[in-house]
Amino acid sequence: MRLSKLPLNIDLETKKVLKALPSAHAALAELKGVASSIPNQNILINTLGLQEAKDSSAIENIITTHDDLYKSELNLNSFTSLEAKEVQNYILALKKGFELISKSGLLTNKMILEIQEVLEDNKAGFRKLPGTALKNTVTGETVYTPPQNYEEILSLMTNLEQYVNDSEMQDCDPLIKMAVIHFQFESIHPFYDGNGRTGRIINILYLIMERLQNLPILYLSSYIIKNKQEYYRFLQKVRDESLWEEWLLFMIKGVEVTAKETIELIIKIKELMLDYKHRLRDNYKFYSQDLLNNLFKHPYTKIEFVVKDLGVTRLTAANYLNKLADDNMLQKVKLGTGNYYINAELFDLLTKKR
Repeated sequence: MRLSKLPLNIDLETKKVLKALPSAHAALAELKGVASSIPNQNILINTLGLQEAKDSSAIENIITTHDDLYKSELNLNSFTSLEAKEVQNYILALKKGFELISKSGLLTNKMILEIQEVLEDNKAGFRKLPGTALKNTVTGETVYTPPQNYEEILSLMTNLEQYVNDSEMQDCDPLIKMAVIHFQFESIHPFYDGNGRTGRIINILYLIMERLQNLPILYLSSYIIKNKQEYYRFLQKVRDESLWEEWLLFMIKGVEVTAKETIELIIKIKELMLDYKHRLRDNYKFYSQDLLNNLFKHPYTKIEFVVKDLGVTRLTAANYLNKLADDNMLQKVKLGTGNYYINAELFDLLTKKR
Protein backbone atom coordinates (compact mmCIF):
# COMPACT_ATOMS: atom_id res chain seq x y z
CA MET A 1 0.00 0.00 0.00
CA ARG A 2 1.04 3.60 -0.52
CA LEU A 3 0.57 5.71 2.57
CA SER A 4 -1.85 8.63 2.11
CA LYS A 5 -1.12 12.09 3.37
CA LEU A 6 -3.33 13.60 6.07
CA PRO A 7 -6.11 14.62 6.47
CA LEU A 8 -7.91 11.51 5.30
CA ASN A 9 -10.85 11.93 2.98
CA ILE A 10 -13.13 9.65 5.02
CA ASP A 11 -15.60 10.11 7.87
CA LEU A 12 -13.84 8.94 11.02
CA GLU A 13 -16.60 10.05 13.38
CA THR A 14 -18.91 7.06 13.04
CA LYS A 15 -21.77 6.51 15.51
CA LYS A 16 -19.81 3.88 17.44
CA VAL A 17 -16.73 6.12 17.65
CA LEU A 18 -18.74 9.15 18.81
CA LYS A 19 -20.50 7.00 21.40
CA ALA A 20 -17.16 5.82 22.83
CA LEU A 21 -15.68 9.31 23.30
CA PRO A 22 -17.58 10.83 26.30
CA SER A 23 -16.57 8.18 28.84
CA ALA A 24 -12.92 8.37 27.70
CA HIS A 25 -12.95 12.16 28.09
CA ALA A 26 -14.60 11.87 31.52
CA ALA A 27 -11.86 9.49 32.69
CA LEU A 28 -9.17 11.84 31.33
CA ALA A 29 -10.72 14.83 33.12
CA GLU A 30 -10.90 12.89 36.39
CA LEU A 31 -7.26 11.82 36.03
CA LYS A 32 -6.20 15.42 35.40
CA GLY A 33 -7.93 16.45 38.64
CA VAL A 34 -6.59 13.60 40.76
CA ALA A 35 -3.03 14.19 39.48
CA SER A 36 -3.19 17.89 40.38
CA SER A 37 -4.06 16.97 43.99
CA ILE A 38 -0.54 15.59 44.61
CA PRO A 39 1.53 18.61 45.76
CA ASN A 40 4.88 17.43 44.37
CA GLN A 41 4.14 16.52 40.76
CA ASN A 42 7.64 15.10 40.22
CA ILE A 43 6.54 12.14 42.33
CA LEU A 44 4.02 11.14 39.65
CA ILE A 45 6.27 11.97 36.70
CA ASN A 46 9.05 9.80 38.16
CA THR A 47 7.10 6.85 39.56
CA LEU A 48 4.62 6.50 36.69
CA GLY A 49 7.29 7.36 34.12
CA LEU A 50 9.40 4.45 35.34
CA GLN A 51 6.44 2.10 34.94
CA GLU A 52 5.78 3.37 31.42
CA ALA A 53 9.42 3.07 30.43
CA LYS A 54 9.44 -0.56 31.55
CA ASP A 55 6.15 -1.41 29.78
CA SER A 56 6.89 0.45 26.55
CA SER A 57 10.30 -1.18 26.29
CA ALA A 58 8.79 -4.61 27.01
CA ILE A 59 6.59 -4.24 23.90
CA GLU A 60 9.86 -4.13 21.92
CA ASN A 61 11.13 -7.18 23.86
CA ILE A 62 13.53 -5.09 25.95
CA ILE A 63 12.87 -6.87 29.23
CA THR A 64 14.18 -5.61 32.53
CA THR A 65 13.19 -6.34 36.12
CA HIS A 66 11.83 -3.63 38.39
CA ASP A 67 14.87 -4.20 40.59
CA ASP A 68 17.30 -3.59 37.71
CA LEU A 69 15.35 -0.54 36.65
CA TYR A 70 15.24 1.06 40.09
CA LYS A 71 18.92 0.31 40.67
CA SER A 72 19.75 2.02 37.38
CA GLU A 73 18.07 5.17 38.74
CA LEU A 74 20.57 5.14 41.62
CA ASN A 75 23.32 5.89 39.05
CA LEU A 76 25.28 2.79 40.02
CA ASN A 77 26.78 2.28 36.58
CA SER A 78 28.54 -0.96 37.44
CA PHE A 79 25.21 -2.57 38.37
CA THR A 80 23.18 -1.41 35.38
CA SER A 81 22.09 -4.04 32.85
CA LEU A 82 21.99 -3.16 29.15
CA GLU A 83 18.20 -3.53 29.20
CA ALA A 84 17.87 -1.22 32.20
CA LYS A 85 20.05 1.33 30.37
CA GLU A 86 17.68 1.25 27.39
CA VAL A 87 14.71 1.74 29.70
CA GLN A 88 16.60 4.57 31.41
CA ASN A 89 17.02 6.25 28.00
CA TYR A 90 13.26 5.99 27.50
CA ILE A 91 12.64 7.88 30.77
CA LEU A 92 15.12 10.58 29.70
CA ALA A 93 13.47 10.82 26.25
CA LEU A 94 10.03 11.12 27.83
CA LYS A 95 11.17 13.91 30.15
CA LYS A 96 12.94 15.64 27.25
CA GLY A 97 9.72 15.59 25.20
CA PHE A 98 7.70 16.97 28.13
CA GLU A 99 10.23 19.76 28.65
CA LEU A 100 10.20 20.69 24.94
CA ILE A 101 6.41 20.67 24.57
CA SER A 102 5.95 22.64 27.81
CA LYS A 103 8.13 25.42 26.39
CA SER A 104 6.73 25.63 22.87
CA GLY A 105 3.20 24.20 22.98
CA LEU A 106 4.03 22.52 19.65
CA LEU A 107 5.13 19.04 18.63
CA THR A 108 7.53 19.41 15.72
CA ASN A 109 9.71 17.02 13.72
CA LYS A 110 12.78 18.67 15.26
CA MET A 111 11.43 17.71 18.70
CA ILE A 112 10.59 14.17 17.58
CA LEU A 113 14.16 13.81 16.27
CA GLU A 114 15.53 15.06 19.61
CA ILE A 115 13.34 12.59 21.54
CA GLN A 116 14.47 9.68 19.36
CA GLU A 117 18.11 10.78 19.67
CA VAL A 118 17.91 10.53 23.48
CA LEU A 119 16.00 7.25 23.23
CA GLU A 120 18.48 5.52 20.93
CA ASP A 121 21.57 7.44 22.03
CA ASN A 122 22.56 8.21 18.44
CA LYS A 123 22.04 10.81 15.73
CA ALA A 124 20.89 8.49 12.93
CA GLY A 125 17.83 10.68 12.16
CA PHE A 126 15.20 9.67 9.59
CA ARG A 127 15.90 6.53 7.53
CA LYS A 128 18.00 7.20 4.44
CA LEU A 129 18.68 3.61 3.35
CA PRO A 130 16.06 1.23 1.91
CA GLY A 131 15.50 -2.27 3.28
CA THR A 132 13.28 -1.71 6.34
CA ALA A 133 10.35 -4.14 6.58
CA LEU A 134 8.10 -5.18 9.46
CA LYS A 135 8.10 -8.94 9.83
CA ASN A 136 6.06 -11.51 11.70
CA THR A 137 8.36 -12.53 14.58
CA VAL A 138 7.18 -16.15 14.41
CA THR A 139 7.02 -16.87 10.66
CA GLY A 140 9.53 -14.27 9.46
CA GLU A 141 7.18 -13.18 6.64
CA THR A 142 6.97 -9.48 5.76
CA VAL A 143 3.75 -8.04 7.16
CA TYR A 144 4.23 -4.43 6.05
CA THR A 145 6.79 -2.46 4.07
CA PRO A 146 6.95 1.22 5.13
CA PRO A 147 8.08 4.00 2.74
CA GLN A 148 11.65 3.30 1.61
CA ASN A 149 12.65 6.57 -0.01
CA TYR A 150 14.13 9.30 2.22
CA GLU A 151 12.35 12.08 0.29
CA GLU A 152 9.00 10.31 0.75
CA ILE A 153 9.64 9.78 4.47
CA LEU A 154 10.54 13.46 4.85
CA SER A 155 7.46 14.55 2.88
CA LEU A 156 5.13 12.35 4.97
CA MET A 157 6.71 13.50 8.25
CA THR A 158 6.38 17.16 7.20
CA ASN A 159 2.70 16.50 6.44
CA LEU A 160 2.28 14.74 9.81
CA GLU A 161 3.92 17.67 11.62
CA GLN A 162 1.43 20.04 10.02
CA TYR A 163 -1.50 17.75 10.89
CA VAL A 164 -0.39 17.54 14.54
CA ASN A 165 -0.04 21.30 15.00
CA ASP A 166 -2.74 22.75 12.72
CA SER A 167 -6.18 22.23 14.26
CA GLU A 168 -7.90 23.47 11.09
CA MET A 169 -6.53 20.67 8.92
CA GLN A 170 -9.09 18.22 10.31
CA ASP A 171 -11.90 19.20 12.63
CA CYS A 172 -12.34 16.12 14.82
CA ASP A 173 -12.06 15.06 18.45
CA PRO A 174 -8.45 15.07 19.75
CA LEU A 175 -8.67 11.40 20.76
CA ILE A 176 -9.56 10.46 17.19
CA LYS A 177 -6.71 12.64 15.99
CA MET A 178 -4.28 11.02 18.46
CA ALA A 179 -5.17 7.58 17.06
CA VAL A 180 -4.69 8.83 13.47
CA ILE A 181 -1.33 10.40 14.38
CA HIS A 182 -0.19 7.17 16.05
CA PHE A 183 -1.21 5.07 13.03
CA GLN A 184 0.49 7.45 10.60
CA PHE A 185 3.73 7.71 12.57
CA GLU A 186 4.03 3.94 13.04
CA SER A 187 3.24 3.38 9.35
CA ILE A 188 5.80 5.94 8.14
CA HIS A 189 8.23 4.17 10.51
CA PRO A 190 10.70 7.03 10.00
CA PHE A 191 13.56 5.71 12.13
CA TYR A 192 15.84 2.69 11.89
CA ASP A 193 15.00 1.88 15.51
CA GLY A 194 12.81 3.16 18.34
CA ASN A 195 9.68 3.87 16.27
CA GLY A 196 7.26 2.14 18.65
CA ARG A 197 8.65 3.79 21.76
CA THR A 198 8.85 7.23 20.10
CA GLY A 199 5.27 6.81 18.86
CA ARG A 200 4.03 6.06 22.37
CA ILE A 201 5.79 9.15 23.73
CA ILE A 202 4.10 11.21 20.99
CA ASN A 203 0.69 9.93 22.22
CA ILE A 204 1.05 11.46 25.69
CA LEU A 205 2.71 14.64 24.41
CA TYR A 206 -0.21 15.20 22.05
CA LEU A 207 -2.71 14.85 24.92
CA ILE A 208 -0.71 17.45 26.88
CA MET A 209 -0.57 19.72 23.83
CA GLU A 210 -4.37 19.48 23.57
CA ARG A 211 -4.62 20.27 27.32
CA LEU A 212 -6.34 16.97 28.06
CA GLN A 213 -3.54 16.30 30.56
CA ASN A 214 -1.01 18.52 32.35
CA LEU A 215 1.58 15.86 33.11
CA PRO A 216 3.07 12.93 31.17
CA ILE A 217 1.34 10.24 33.23
CA LEU A 218 -1.25 8.63 30.94
CA TYR A 219 0.58 5.81 29.20
CA LEU A 220 -1.01 3.30 26.85
CA SER A 221 1.86 0.80 26.93
CA SER A 222 0.40 -1.48 29.62
CA TYR A 223 -2.89 -1.59 27.66
CA ILE A 224 -1.00 -2.39 24.45
CA ILE A 225 0.97 -5.19 26.18
CA LYS A 226 -2.28 -6.76 27.43
CA ASN A 227 -3.82 -6.46 23.96
CA LYS A 228 -0.70 -6.76 21.80
CA GLN A 229 -2.22 -9.03 19.13
CA GLU A 230 -5.25 -6.78 18.66
CA TYR A 231 -3.03 -3.70 18.53
CA TYR A 232 -0.99 -5.05 15.61
CA ARG A 233 -4.03 -6.63 13.95
CA PHE A 234 -6.05 -3.39 13.96
CA LEU A 235 -3.04 -1.39 12.73
CA GLN A 236 -2.65 -3.81 9.84
CA LYS A 237 -6.36 -3.80 9.02
CA VAL A 238 -6.19 -0.05 8.49
CA ARG A 239 -3.20 -0.51 6.19
CA ASP A 240 -4.75 -3.41 4.23
CA GLU A 241 -8.46 -2.57 4.22
CA SER A 242 -8.84 1.03 5.52
CA LEU A 243 -10.86 -0.33 8.47
CA TRP A 244 -10.50 2.71 10.71
CA GLU A 245 -13.42 2.21 13.09
CA GLU A 246 -11.97 -0.80 14.95
CA TRP A 247 -8.60 0.93 15.33
CA LEU A 248 -10.18 4.14 16.66
CA LEU A 249 -12.40 2.25 19.11
CA PHE A 250 -9.38 0.25 20.32
CA MET A 251 -7.35 3.41 21.00
CA ILE A 252 -10.24 5.32 22.62
CA LYS A 253 -10.94 2.38 24.91
CA GLY A 254 -7.24 2.24 25.72
CA VAL A 255 -7.31 5.86 26.87
CA GLU A 256 -10.35 5.23 29.08
CA VAL A 257 -9.07 1.98 30.62
CA THR A 258 -5.60 3.40 31.25
CA ALA A 259 -6.93 6.65 32.74
CA LYS A 260 -9.08 4.69 35.21
CA GLU A 261 -6.18 2.41 36.20
CA THR A 262 -3.91 5.43 36.68
CA ILE A 263 -6.51 7.21 38.84
CA GLU A 264 -6.70 4.13 41.06
CA LEU A 265 -2.90 3.95 41.36
CA ILE A 266 -2.52 7.67 42.17
CA ILE A 267 -5.18 7.42 44.89
CA LYS A 268 -3.28 4.48 46.42
CA ILE A 269 0.01 6.42 46.25
CA LYS A 270 -1.70 9.39 47.96
CA GLU A 271 -3.09 7.16 50.72
CA LEU A 272 0.31 5.55 51.28
CA MET A 273 2.02 8.98 51.37
CA LEU A 274 -0.47 10.19 53.98
CA ASP A 275 0.13 7.05 56.05
CA TYR A 276 3.92 7.58 55.87
CA LYS A 277 3.50 11.27 56.68
CA HIS A 278 1.64 10.46 59.93
CA ARG A 279 4.10 7.72 60.90
CA LEU A 280 7.12 9.94 60.22
CA ARG A 281 5.66 13.03 61.88
CA ASP A 282 4.52 11.15 64.99
CA ASN A 283 7.71 9.17 65.56
CA TYR A 284 10.70 11.08 64.17
CA LYS A 285 11.97 14.54 65.05
CA PHE A 286 13.69 14.72 61.67
CA TYR A 287 10.41 14.47 59.71
CA SER A 288 10.08 16.97 56.82
CA GLN A 289 8.03 17.24 53.66
CA ASP A 290 11.28 17.07 51.66
CA LEU A 291 12.12 13.73 53.28
CA LEU A 292 8.64 12.38 52.51
CA ASN A 293 8.97 13.53 48.88
CA ASN A 294 12.38 11.85 48.64
CA LEU A 295 10.95 8.52 49.79
CA PHE A 296 8.11 8.68 47.24
CA LYS A 297 9.56 10.13 44.07
CA HIS A 298 11.41 6.85 43.59
CA PRO A 299 11.03 3.47 45.34
CA TYR A 300 14.81 3.26 45.93
CA THR A 301 16.84 6.02 47.56
CA LYS A 302 20.39 6.43 48.84
CA ILE A 303 22.37 8.71 51.15
CA GLU A 304 23.46 11.04 48.30
CA PHE A 305 19.85 11.67 47.26
CA VAL A 306 18.85 12.64 50.82
CA VAL A 307 21.91 14.92 51.10
CA LYS A 308 20.86 16.66 47.88
CA ASP A 309 17.12 16.90 48.59
CA LEU A 310 17.32 17.89 52.27
CA GLY A 311 20.56 19.89 52.28
CA VAL A 312 21.97 17.86 55.18
CA THR A 313 25.39 16.30 55.74
CA ARG A 314 26.21 12.79 54.62
CA LEU A 315 26.37 11.59 58.23
CA THR A 316 22.95 13.09 59.03
CA ALA A 317 21.40 11.57 55.90
CA ALA A 318 22.86 8.15 56.77
CA ASN A 319 21.47 8.42 60.31
CA TYR A 320 17.98 9.25 59.01
CA LEU A 321 17.89 6.36 56.54
CA ASN A 322 19.42 3.83 58.95
CA LYS A 323 16.94 4.75 61.67
CA LEU A 324 14.03 4.30 59.23
CA ALA A 325 15.50 0.95 58.12
CA ASP A 326 15.91 -0.19 61.76
CA ASP A 327 12.21 0.57 62.30
CA ASN A 328 11.17 -1.27 59.10
CA MET A 329 9.96 1.92 57.39
CA LEU A 330 12.57 1.18 54.69
CA GLN A 331 14.54 -1.90 53.63
CA LYS A 332 18.32 -1.49 53.67
CA VAL A 333 20.21 -3.37 50.98
CA LYS A 334 23.99 -3.60 50.63
CA LEU A 335 25.32 -3.09 47.12
CA GLY A 336 29.05 -3.11 46.45
CA THR A 337 30.63 -0.81 49.03
CA GLY A 338 27.46 1.20 49.67
CA ASN A 339 23.81 0.78 50.60
CA TYR A 340 20.49 1.70 49.13
CA TYR A 341 17.10 1.87 50.80
CA ILE A 342 13.78 0.61 49.46
CA ASN A 343 10.33 2.00 50.18
CA ALA A 344 8.93 -1.55 50.01
CA GLU A 345 5.27 -0.53 50.23
CA LEU A 346 5.64 1.87 47.29
CA PHE A 347 7.60 -0.78 45.38
CA ASP A 348 4.76 -3.26 45.93
CA LEU A 349 2.19 -0.72 44.75
CA LEU A 350 4.12 0.05 41.57
CA THR A 351 4.79 -3.59 40.75
CA LYS A 352 1.11 -4.39 41.37
CA LYS A 353 1.87 -6.95 44.04
CA ARG A 354 -0.74 -5.55 46.41
